Amino acid sequence: MTIQQQAPSATLKVGVVGIGWAGQQHLKAYSNIEGVEIVAVAGMEEHLLAQMTAEYGIPHAFARWEDLIQLEGLDAVSVAVPTFLHAPISIAALERGLHVLSEKPLARNGKEGKEMVDAARKAGRVLDVAFNHRRRGDIQALKQVIDDGTLGRPYYAKASWLRRQGIPMLGSWFTNPELAGGGPLADIGVHVLDYALHLLGEPKVLAVSASTHSELGPRGLGGNARYTATSSSHKFEVEDFASAFIRLEGGGTLILEAGWASYRDARDLIDFTVYGTDGGAELRAVGASENPVAEVRIFADKDGKNADFEVVAEPGRAHQAVVDDFIAAVRGGETVWGIHDGSLALTRALVLDACYKSALEQREVVL
Repeated sequence: MTIQQQAPSATLKVGVVGIGWAGQQHLKAYSNIEGVEIVAVAGMEEHLLAQMTAEYGIPHAFARWEDLIQLEGLDAVSVAVPTFLHAPISIAALERGLHVLSEKPLARNGKEGKEMVDAARKAGRVLDVAFNHRRRGDIQALKQVIDDGTLGRPYYAKASWLRRQGIPMLGSWFTNPELAGGGPLADIGVHVLDYALHLLGEPKVLAVSASTHSELGPRGLGGNARYTATSSSHKFEVEDFASAFIRLEGGGTLILEAGWASYRDARDLIDFTVYGTDGGAELRAVGASENPVAEVRIFADKDGKNADFEVVAEPGRAHQAVVDDFIAAVRGGETVWGIHDGSLALTRALVLDACYKSALEQREVVL
């Protein structure tokens, strides 16, 4: 298909595919940006589609994403749908000459992810992925401390996102590997991997040794009162807990944990611990879904004495920051578009592939 040429316009016209929680975050964020007009939305839920169309004054509503990306004058599209649809929708949109912001993970696997990146490069368009947790205010504050050299050279880190009863829609597409690509490792673990590598300065991953467990989900446990495995359309066929030992270039180590369900504290935990040659740090967001700011402690010595301190951070801007950055990249023009080709998200996808391969074959996998 021939790529449509975009005429310069002061107003960017965007569409959103998917009207669940994530899609609603994209709609809200776009509505807050001056010079951006939401001209189309697509979703299967008729009542919710009508509601979103009315709330944001959107002129075009479609049940089929194929119809949305054919809309003339469209500049960009958000893809906020189940993971198995990320690649086909994104690639079709890029081939139409549209810029694409996809929800995480990039795709079900690295092969699909590479096809998306190749399509972005061929089209000369932006492909970004919604890694909103790296935009947390506490993670940004800790990033500044690390980049300033306060900790010296980081050599060991541990990061996790753990829930007690947090299987999303137990028995839905989330628990089908063909639709989701995996369980908590693919769902929330990709966030942990992203913010951890971001904090560490994007070291190259050399090898992984991972394990996965599926102990509670198959028994209908780990969800909530609304969703149960026995009353839904999909069996529980993914992990409910995963861990990985990740070897980094330069000799560093990252330990990663991601769990939807386990017998632990009832409050979610998002954390990051790092040891460096000159100091250490610990970030802990207990009750992560309710607490937008974590406790961040820095451990250091000065003249042989304890010089520990706490970092005070503001809440991050989550999806608003993601969408702001996407629009800024689109407005940056062709000299910027090539930098935003989805390749960073592809590195995450390839690491997850290696983790699942390692867990399946019970051996270390070299990337």
